[in-house]
Amino acid sequence: MSGNSKKVWFITGASSGLGLEIARNALQRGDLVVATARDPDAVTAALGAQGNLLAMTLDVNDEAQAVSAAQAAVDHFGRIDVLVNNAGYGLLAAVEEATSEEVERQFQTNVFGLLKVTRAVLPHLRRARKGHVINISAIVGYASFPGWGVYGATKFAVEGLTESLAIELAPLGIFATAVEPGFFRTNFLDGGSLKRTKNVIGAYAATVGAMREFATSVNHHQPGDPKKLAKAVLKLADSAKPPVRLPLGADTVAKIEEKNRFVEAELAQWRSVALSTNHDDVVTTN
Repeated sequence: MSGNSKKVWFITGASSGLGLEIARNALQRGDLVVATARDPDAVTAALGAQGNLLAMTLDVNDEAQAVSAAQAAVDHFGRIDVLVNNAGYGLLAAVEEATSEEVERQFQTNVFGLLKVTRAVLPHLRRARKGHVINISAIVGYASFPGWGVYGATKFAVEGLTESLAIELAPLGIFATAVEPGFFRTNFLDGGSLKRTKNVIGAYAATVGAMREFATSVNHHQPGDPKKLAKAVLKLADSAKPPVRLPLGADTVAKIEEKNRFVEAELAQWRSVALSTNHDDVVTTN
């Protein structure tokens, strides 16, 4: 890969997990990577110092820092082709168990941080009239599970933002995609990437409690392979017509199909009620 065929990636949360694997695979094929993290030394330690890599400090909650990082990326490599909004963390808790502070902190990073970085990068993509915004969502951004309500709500927000971005950016030659991983064998379920509330309510033992036990037991035994996910994301970035959503993992595909069947059945059951609420002068055609 040479010349203009090289893509310039701007990846947040690139010091570990999926962000690190995407950065590593992009570098291995000869692309140029701006890998950002709170600790850029961790990025360099994992990937090694090399000319195609620019490791930068970025706290996604700091909008001024995001603007500076995006400009530095363009100054260094000439442009940004692909933005991967990967930075974030999980919160495992019943909705009632999570405190206001825990909920607000979760949204601050997973949603508002993503928005700050996106706003920082989009002017560069608009000027070039090309590019791709890839937002790392999760299966819980499409279908809810017990214990993942707050975290899932942030990912539902990411999905809604991505849908609108895809429509708004299409006339400008820019794509937007929400990537929906299932359970992948990363460090996500470790204490550094997944927070658990101190407040535990016994009434949720059969639902959220069971999920806590599952998360502990499946840690580092998840079915998804991060290396294969990274290759899928590179294929996504190379696509001439990328999807608005890309589910990754057999567990994700199964859950999406299950939810779609449930929604269709529930709509059929309540269809007459749903259609009964129009004004009498509105003709219903379906």
